[in-house]
Amino acid sequence: MVAFDVKHIYGWVKENNERVYVKDRYDKTKQLAGDPDCKLGVKRSSNQEQPDGSTAEKKEYIWGYGSGVAAATVADYGDVVLAEYTQPFNENDITYYRPLYHQTVIALNQFPQHITADAAFDAWYVYDDAARHAGIAAIPLNQHGHPTYTRDADGVPRCPAGLRMEPTKTFLHTNGYRAQRYQCPLLFPEKTPGLQCTHEQFAKKKGCVKDINIEKGGLMRVTIDRDHPIYKGIYCQRTSAERINSQAKELGIERPKVRNQHSVRNLNTLIYLIINVRALNRAKSINRGILQIN
Repeated sequence: MVAFDVKHIYGWVKENNERVYVKDRYDKTKQLAGDPDCKLGVKRSSNQEQPDGSTAEKKEYIWGYGSGVAAATVADYGDVVLAEYTQPFNENDITYYRPLYHQTVIALNQFPQHITADAAFDAWYVYDDAARHAGIAAIPLNQHGHPTYTRDADGVPRCPAGLRMEPTKTFLHTNGYRAQRYQCPLLFPEKTPGLQCTHEQFAKKKGCVKDINIEKGGLMRVTIDRDHPIYKGIYCQRTSAERINSQAKELGIERPKVRNQHSVRNLNTLIYLIINVRALNRAKSINRGILQIN
């Protein structure tokens, strides 16, 4: 089981110091004199209730970098770093996944079976990597504001009226996966005489249309039982990446005193090496205790 996560890193620039007046502090088009490589990104986003009862999204911005990590827990010895990847902080978390996964495969000399991460890694190809190796990707579903269609156990969607939709054609989606189009069962493959639907698309004689991802990962993403004990057990392993991030923070990863991306990357690599060296020393110490002859 391999856990993926991204840790924020503050750039060593005055724009991150709230006590210093800076004109256009959060202008993402700026190139900062203190560190020309760091970028503006969202550290934290939350919804706040307004006096009228509505909610407004509040975002906390910082200039800096993101450090992606792939981690795993080795029985009896603790957590280890399998891969790391650093980018400017304006990159989305999901962009860290491919470089981290490729490094992980090389480090393990095999494909990881199970994968876990937070909702920022909710992409079909993450599930696909696990599905193709008889594993599970334990990741919370993130609809990104899209409407949710009810699915049957085999992945077939049901329309808003609750009817099982009818497959019509397959095609290659622009996002790189095989897709299956499903349409209104009252209109396809032939119109059913006498049956009507109140949905506005039915009145237009088109009916509801739903294109679904039919790759193994695409189907796993929407059909996996996120209440199942196995899913929950794998998702709990996400804490291995969080513990690595905690160790890295204690070693100073969060506020590096350097002013360019190359130096930040080097420092991050050194920090993760230290974490792994400590894990190795811990394993050697445990082994000596086990093998010691009284």
